[in-house]
Amino acid sequence: MTASELDADERLRRMEAVVDVSLSEMGADQLLAELLDRVRRILRVDVAVVLHLDPHARQLMETAVSGRPDGSAGHRDPAWSGLAARIVRDRLPVAVAGVDSAASDLRSLAAVPLLANADVVGVLQVGSCRPRRFSAEDVQLLQLAADRATQASQAGQAHLDRAAALALQRSLLPPQLPEVSGVDMAARYLPGHDIGVGGDWYDVFLLPSGWLGVVIGDVAGHGLRAAVVMGRLRSALRAYALECPDPAEVLTRLDRKIRHFEPEHLATALYAMLPPDRNRIHLSLAGHPPPARAAPDRPAELLDLPVDHPLGFGGGHPRRTTVLDFPDDTVLVCYTDGLVERRGEPIDEGLHRLRATIEPGPAETVCTTVMANLVDDRPTDDIALLAIRRRSTGAAA
Repeated sequence: MTASELDADERLRRMEAVVDVSLSEMGADQLLAELLDRVRRILRVDVAVVLHLDPHARQLMETAVSGRPDGSAGHRDPAWSGLAARIVRDRLPVAVAGVDSAASDLRSLAAVPLLANADVVGVLQVGSCRPRRFSAEDVQLLQLAADRATQASQAGQAHLDRAAALALQRSLLPPQLPEVSGVDMAARYLPGHDIGVGGDWYDVFLLPSGWLGVVIGDVAGHGLRAAVVMGRLRSALRAYALECPDPAEVLTRLDRKIRHFEPEHLATALYAMLPPDRNRIHLSLAGHPPPARAAPDRPAELLDLPVDHPLGFGGGHPRRTTVLDFPDDTVLVCYTDGLVERRGEPIDEGLHRLRATIEPGPAETVCTTVMANLVDDRPTDDIALLAIRRRSTGAAA
């Protein structure tokens, strides 16, 4: 084998060590640790470090390190700071053959950016305690490792974001619905498996006037950001509900709020108010699917109501409130679109299944039946479901 063939074989082995499929089976932290160990051995350097950019602190913070005696990460060596800042600014690899610094034993450095969708999210750096020159091939290998590190970090961050979004989502949903005279209520929330946690929510609250407020909504998008926006809208709607006796006015104020403070987001919502005697429903829809209603001795129906534009959409048309009768033993079923939408089929088919499933009865029974008939083991999108039944006059349940 010739020298050039030996060099080519060695380059191939070096690249295979970085793109090894077995790394994919590791968790993000373990993968980063193993990747840095391999980079340090392949390039014969003393230290390898991954730093991630914290956009809020505007700092690069160590998240993984190999070669430091205590193995610790989380701090920064002054010898790295200027080089890392340069990488973030220029988005280009840098190699420095001679470093003269009393603050560090490192004498040669090389660093490349961690890029995600053309944005710099961090830096991968290596350092040697002896002066040396990093070749173009060394830098190319380092960039290959940086790309692998970015994939691992993004996957790990996505997992953390999903867990945080789910925790936030569940903390904002009512742990239990209030006991309210004249109605019984039940609800369900199920996060999506394929797309991830989104901004679906429901809320029920009793106002000082004795009126009952009922909300179900859906913030467009998924992940932690959608869940955070959902939390803000929920709090704002409760505040507006204390001031406004009309659902349309509440949603008008909420629309103004989201357009000003969350201009990149859209949301749908249903807001209803029931008077103290619970014999009517005052309801306004902001781009949200219409609720279903089932009364004794009558087939369930999807209510044909005016639907105004979603929250955050803008437009000068005034929002509308519809007043519905709510006779004894009637059940109102509110939901988000994840309950009725299926990939590859018209939404009308899902609405037909919903209508065929609902029958008057206790709210808990209605929710159980709907979820059993319309939801599979792995829903692709979030699902929120809320059922409200008008109790018979004078009945205890």
